[in-house]
Amino acid sequence: MTALLEMKQKLKNFYGQNEGYLTPIFKFALAFGYFWWIRTELGMMERLANPFVLIITALLCSILPSNAIMWIGFLFILGHCYAVGAAVAGFVAALLLLMVILGLRFSGKYNLIFPLTPLGVTCKLSALVPIGSGLLGNPVAAVPVGCSVVFYYLIEFIKEQEAILRSEDMEIQRALKLLMDGLVKNQDMWMFLITFVGVLLLVYLIRTRSFDYAWRVAIIVGAVVYLFMMLAGGLFLGLEVEMVFLAASTILSALIGVALEFFAFGGDYTRTEHLEYEDDDYFYYVKAVPKVSISTSKRKIKKINGVSQKTGEIPNLQEQEQPMPRQAAPQGAQVDFEKKLEESLKDL
Repeated sequence: MTALLEMKQKLKNFYGQNEGYLTPIFKFALAFGYFWWIRTELGMMERLANPFVLIITALLCSILPSNAIMWIGFLFILGHCYAVGAAVAGFVAALLLLMVILGLRFSGKYNLIFPLTPLGVTCKLSALVPIGSGLLGNPVAAVPVGCSVVFYYLIEFIKEQEAILRSEDMEIQRALKLLMDGLVKNQDMWMFLITFVGVLLLVYLIRTRSFDYAWRVAIIVGAVVYLFMMLAGGLFLGLEVEMVFLAASTILSALIGVALEFFAFGGDYTRTEHLEYEDDDYFYYVKAVPKVSISTSKRKIKKINGVSQKTGEIPNLQEQEQPMPRQAAPQGAQVDFEKKLEESLKDL
């Protein structure tokens, strides 16, 4: 445990010293991964699918605010949808505008979850999205989570129906009806939407309680509820659910959640203190949980002993010790003390 705490403190110190360099790198990696996912799923417009364009845009996002990743991603999605058809681009633009007006403009910094959700689902760690959002966020994070789930399945539907939507005899009304039915009647989307939002709110509710180990209990309960809701939803809706793969993915997501708890919270419940005080109007009962921390020393202590590194034997100091040679005083420097005493007595 001490080694982990030392590693945590070193990572915090390293990030604090190099924050100006590491933050743009993380933003670039997230932006490039999100834009590459859009290219993989859609990729209808060749100019926007150019990897060089993705790299330049990701570099631009690394110096812009974090929400720029979501907004520029919207432009990529609209561009690829326009390559499919004007009706598809219009439907996607209207849905985006509705999401922004009703929710995304209020969620603020939690809009970064929007590009993280499709990446988590693509990496087969879908349970990590609601668990992590509940640990590090608040109920407002449910807005970008829900919107990202809807958009993920909309992009999947456009990818599947690309040939039909591109056909020349496809009218605008038929295309809009096809998109609306594909979104509203998608049972997978509703199951994921309800599960994600429900697990996020449950994890947040538990981890904000005052009992000991609330964060870890929230992770375990969130993982169990996610697994139960996915299995129950699959059985109820008649969907195929790979139980073994789903269980393994949920357990791995829970372990990553424990790592998030260690780095983001890391409370030491063994040293919990309960404080009580009052003022003129209220009584206050406070529970203080100190953070687990350890101080790392930068000093290096070098041990020196008398053991020889080659033989491992202690050297015999008596044999090596040699008497210092006595230097004889020069003859001209000898002093006659009796003569000096007689001269001093004569003066008296």
